[in-house]
Amino acid sequence: MTAGHFIFIPAVLLVGVVVGWILGSRAARDAYAVELKRREERAAKGGPR
Repeated sequence: MTAGHFIFIPAVLLVGVVVGWILGSRAARDAYAVELKRREERAAKGGPR
């Protein structure tokens, strides 16, 4: 392995973690919004909890 690998590999891993963090937080936020919308629709219908 060359010295470049000691910089390149951790850098690529760090970029992957950051991209995963961003995409994961966006997916979690969207899922939470859908769940809130579902709860509001159920409450408006007067259905069971």
